[in-house]
Amino acid sequence: MTQTQENSLFEKAYDPFLQAAGILGLVVVVILLSRIVAATGLIEVGQKFPWLTAASFMLFFSVANSLFSLSSANLNAYWSRSILSFVALAGATGLVAYLFSSIPISEAGSYRWIYVVVTFGYLVFLSMMGFMKRIVEFAQREEWNQPRIRTRKRGKSKKQSPGEKRS
Repeated sequence: MTQTQENSLFEKAYDPFLQAAGILGLVVVVILLSRIVAATGLIEVGQKFPWLTAASFMLFFSVANSLFSLSSANLNAYWSRSILSFVALAGATGLVAYLFSSIPISEAGSYRWIYVVVTFGYLVFLSMMGFMKRIVEFAQREEWNQPRIRTRKRGKSKKQSPGEKRS
């Protein structure tokens, strides 16, 4: 193995609940930083920014968690923990966004639909990664032999008379 493969971040399947806790911490930090920036008056931060942050980090979790699932030894057990952690993360980030913005998701505009799209996207990402992992495992188990060389059977060609042109 090369140096980069040994130190790869995606070499190990990290616990989905640990990933969700890290993402939740990042959501709180980004929202708090946005409050500090807004308090200094440097830029104006919208009231729905906590919902934007929550939805963005949920999308980040869905991509990262799907990639980490490739390293798991037991894909089905990892998936069940992943889906439970995603549901917990969606609830927790929604609660944090509500507490910081004082806007329920029903009044946050399109963020309800963004949550739905991110949820379905997460399920699609997990399915794609699982499908790719199973294809690779199947290809690694399969015994590959040298292909047989086949001779092509050619049709009988007509004899041409000396005056005919070939087309």
